[in-house]
Amino acid sequence: MNMIPTLYGHSLALLTDLYQLTMAYGYWKQGDRFGNATFHLFFRKLPFQGGYAIAAGLGTVLEILETFRFTAEDCDYLRTLRGNDGERLFEDGFLDMLQDLELACDIEAVPEGTAVFPNEPLLRVSGPILQCQILETMLLCVVNFQTLIATKSARICAATAGAEVLEFGLRRAQGIDGSITATRAAYIGGCSATSNVLAGKLLGIPVRGTHAHSWVMAFETELEAFDAYAEAMPNNCVFLVDTYDTLEGVRNAVLVGQRLRARGHELVGIRLDSGDLAYLSIEARRILDEAGFPAAKIVASNDLDEQTIESLRHQGAPIAVWGVGTKLVTAFDQPALGGVYKLGAMQLPSGAWQPKLKLSEQRIKTSIPGRQQVRRFFNERGLVGDMIYDETLGVSGDRTIIDPDDPLRTHLPADDCQFVDLLQPVLRDGKRVDPRPPLESMRDRTAMQFHDLHPTVLRLLNPHVYPVGLEAQLHALRESLIATHR
Repeated sequence: MNMIPTLYGHSLALLTDLYQLTMAYGYWKQGDRFGNATFHLFFRKLPFQGGYAIAAGLGTVLEILETFRFTAEDCDYLRTLRGNDGERLFEDGFLDMLQDLELACDIEAVPEGTAVFPNEPLLRVSGPILQCQILETMLLCVVNFQTLIATKSARICAATAGAEVLEFGLRRAQGIDGSITATRAAYIGGCSATSNVLAGKLLGIPVRGTHAHSWVMAFETELEAFDAYAEAMPNNCVFLVDTYDTLEGVRNAVLVGQRLRARGHELVGIRLDSGDLAYLSIEARRILDEAGFPAAKIVASNDLDEQTIESLRHQGAPIAVWGVGTKLVTAFDQPALGGVYKLGAMQLPSGAWQPKLKLSEQRIKTSIPGRQQVRRFFNERGLVGDMIYDETLGVSGDRTIIDPDDPLRTHLPADDCQFVDLLQPVLRDGKRVDPRPPLESMRDRTAMQFHDLHPTVLRLLNPHVYPVGLEAQLHALRESLIATHR
């Protein structure tokens, strides 16, 4: 099922900042002066002070682009916009052009679930500059958020050392769309299921859930509440045991579990949602095991994140399933990924590409010119480093990777390293060409990245810096353009 048409029912062409349309209007007024351009979407700094990010959001982007059009109603609205003098911002000829516009862009993108790093493009967008400009805000909105949440999910899942993670964030998510897209990204990052039923329907993600404290409070006793729930749903019994006295709640769960077993069903587990989760999980495990329920799982929730989970594991907490909500779907400790979208090259009438560079007083904000591709080197031990190169210039015989922010810092992959280019075609002349991979394959790709990255890159605190840099010719081109502009 396609998520975007189901949620919104129409094109999202107006999901953009006004200045994209004012620039588009300016390009239109210039007539044929401008042709095709190439833009790159990338970020400069890894989120969560981590060692990697996980690319996500591409599938949502492509769904939006499949139905991209300016409707008559959209253009009627744009006719109402006024400038400072009270006159219309856009003339009818421009709005007629928008209403007739058909996308003619090409997009290459890093597959979702791929580990990505600063400065390397997640998307490369080429086509008429007017169209590339209009797409900027939507691309950043979708890719920034989903990449951020997929990365947070991957960090949380890594902290559990293979234990199951459930995404429970719907009630704390940033609005309706924030909840759906956060669930999607969290699944790509490694979560195994969600509490969000609408996301389950739209995206085919497994849904999980049992009961809340209100169920227990509605009955005279906790035992009566557990019995009633077991009667209603004998195949879904994970009892929330901390409404009154947690360990007494575990004992009540055991009593009901024995009655379930007598009727041919099994107690799935218990959930802890407050208190000292290390102590309570250890004691709960002892009670369950002594009562003959070694297979009953302990589920933990309560404002969990990767640091808390790692600490609980180091304390020996026998928690089999982790329910993570607020701090996952809101990326609690970093509310945004600073992804940007910069012009890299413009096509001359001759067909040649002219590199473009944005200069800044801060070197980190000086852009990388050209039509970029990312070459990832690897060997039998895993990933070795990434080279950003210009497809127009190609790759010289020298494999040296030069840090764009510190040219004295270089990395040379060994001669026995193989490589793969990360950016793959997903849109050609405005038409989707990717094979619509299932979310499960993206989730599997994330897991494979964790297998291939060095463990020091994955650690939560002070991770090792994965080598990423410019190919020698691209580095020389950038330095030349910097000198010219200065």
